[in-house]
Amino acid sequence: MKYKTRYFCFFTATALFHLASNFAHPVTPTIIQELGLPDYMFGLMLAVMMIANFAFSPFWASINLTISSRQSLLICCLGYALVQLGFAYATTQAEILLVRLLAGVFLGGVFVSLLTYVVNTARPEDQGKYLTYSATLLSVFGAFGYLVGGVVGEFSIRAAFLLQAAVLCLAGLLFRFGCESDSQQKKFSLRELAANANPLDAFRSGKYFMNTGFALLFLVNVLINLGNTGFDQVFNYYLKAQLGLTSSYNGIIKAVVGFVSFFCNMTLCLWILRKTELKKSLVVLVSVCALAAVGTVLPAPIGVFLAWGIGLYAAYSVCVPILQDMVANRAEPSLKNPVMGFFNASKSLGCIVGSLLAGFLYEISAKLPFACIALAYGLSVAAAVGYLLHCRREK
Repeated sequence: MKYKTRYFCFFTATALFHLASNFAHPVTPTIIQELGLPDYMFGLMLAVMMIANFAFSPFWASINLTISSRQSLLICCLGYALVQLGFAYATTQAEILLVRLLAGVFLGGVFVSLLTYVVNTARPEDQGKYLTYSATLLSVFGAFGYLVGGVVGEFSIRAAFLLQAAVLCLAGLLFRFGCESDSQQKKFSLRELAANANPLDAFRSGKYFMNTGFALLFLVNVLINLGNTGFDQVFNYYLKAQLGLTSSYNGIIKAVVGFVSFFCNMTLCLWILRKTELKKSLVVLVSVCALAAVGTVLPAPIGVFLAWGIGLYAAYSVCVPILQDMVANRAEPSLKNPVMGFFNASKSLGCIVGSLLAGFLYEISAKLPFACIALAYGLSVAAAVGYLLHCRREK
């Protein structure tokens, strides 16, 4: 099979995976309410999954040195499909948290393997382009998956999970039989595998490069991901519990969010990267996020509330590649891997804290998580301004 044909199969399978992995999200608030579970479960479920994702990502990175990425992708897609079937039939809080924990294990494997496959098999001139394609597929097909899941969930919640499992299995098979092998066939003892799979190594590596500039950028990263993850969780649940919108509306709104974010990344983001001073642009972008977050706290008609929410999602989506580029460009060539590893670890930290805060603060007041999110984005503005002033003093 030719190189381009292999990558056509890879991108098709990637699109199917991102499509299917979002089928269950629009119906999750309905599940929580129908089972009579505590409101904080929507945040706790994601936090459990993100913790497992973070903890097992280094494990899958080590595994991919022993078996091929395509084999890992098959294992993880099939495992995720099986776990989601368990989610469909779970009825207690403990059962749901268990399947969410297992989902995080397999999701970590998929995202690591998608990256390692491109890095290991793409031609040097294609690598950056193919990584961009992968990120674009996540945005577009993730949004479309929300829409499909929301519409199917209107008729049957379990049907959304059954469809999800079927498409995940199809994606796994296409990864396995459509992609080329990139196995390095390295062998590890169990002790070496455990040592290489320590998720805290990403944070420990900071001692080799950490300085004031990096600390401020990583603080921005933690805060905007805390805000975005918290907002994403409480927004979905708020639409169902407080506004009474069904899963199809949830899916439609998230589809709009996805396409707006995609458009902003393909236009505004590229313009910012090429034409502006990124330090100043980051301050403007996080300020827009903070303003939109404040807008969601204030009393307003549903349409205005949704407009603030969509604006917040779009501004965050532009912040991410800008911040990532700033961190990568600040790193010395020999330290880029540990620096980006720390970047991803700090992102995971923000996601975990954000999901937990959203869930437990909602128990106190439905609007309290939105106020906390606005505070997080406000602090990110202060950190971004601090970085800008620090860079001026460095000159």
